[in-house]
Amino acid sequence: MKTFFQKLTDISSLARTEQMLKEGLAELVQELGFDCYAYVNLQSFRTYAVSNCPPEWQARYLAQNYIKVDPVVSMAQARMQAFTWAAERPHQSADKLVRRFYREAGDFDIRSGVTIPVRTAFGHMSMLTLASHKPTLSLEKDIDQIAAITAVAQLHAKLEQQDVEPTASVHVDLKAKQALCLKWSAEGKTMKDIAAIENISFATVTFHLNNARKALDVGTLPHATALATKLKLI
Repeated sequence: MKTFFQKLTDISSLARTEQMLKEGLAELVQELGFDCYAYVNLQSFRTYAVSNCPPEWQARYLAQNYIKVDPVVSMAQARMQAFTWAAERPHQSADKLVRRFYREAGDFDIRSGVTIPVRTAFGHMSMLTLASHKPTLSLEKDIDQIAAITAVAQLHAKLEQQDVEPTASVHVDLKAKQALCLKWSAEGKTMKDIAAIENISFATVTFHLNNARKALDVGTLPHATALATKLKLI
C-alpha cells in the first residue's frame, strides 16, 4: 500500500489532462489487485463522484441517497483516517435501507475495500475508496496513515484544479419562480421590490424564496443566493 500511495502522488503530480488522471488511477488500482475506485466529494450542497465502478451502481448510489445509508461513509466521517472494511451481512433487525444497500452493492461485486477520507476546505470531506469483489480483505501491513492522507489530499487538489467532470453527481434543481426570485435577490432587490417587479404578492415572494432555500439546504437567503450563483442556477 505504501508504494501505491507514492505512485498515486506521482500520478496526481504528472497528469496533465483529465483522461490521463482517470486512466492512470484505474491502472494503479488494478495493479494493486482491486476492481475499481471511487473518489467521492461530499459537500452540503453538492455531492459528486469520479469513479470507474459500474455506471449503473454509481447512478443508483446517488439517486437512492445511499450517502446517508452507506456504513463506510459513516465510518469515514467518524474516523477521518484510512481503514479497511468488508460488507457484512446485516442483522435482520437492521434498517431496511441498510439491508437493501448491502444487497445491491454485492450485486455489483462491491464487497470489501480500503477507504481514505481527507478533510477539505470549509469543513467538507472527500474520500477515496478502492473496492474489491472479495468477501474479506487482508493487508500484509498496516496502512501508513500519513502517506495515505497525503496522497489522497494531492489527488483531491488535482481533481479540483482540473475541474474534472464527475462520473455521477447529485443535482439541485430550482423551479422557475424560485430561481427568478433568487436572481432578483442576488441583484440586491428586497422581497418588497421583487413583489412589485414581478407583480406578485409579498407572501408569494416569501414562499418561493423559502422553498428555494430549502431546496438548496441552507439556512439563510444570502447563503441561498450565493450558493445558487456558484452552482450556476441563477
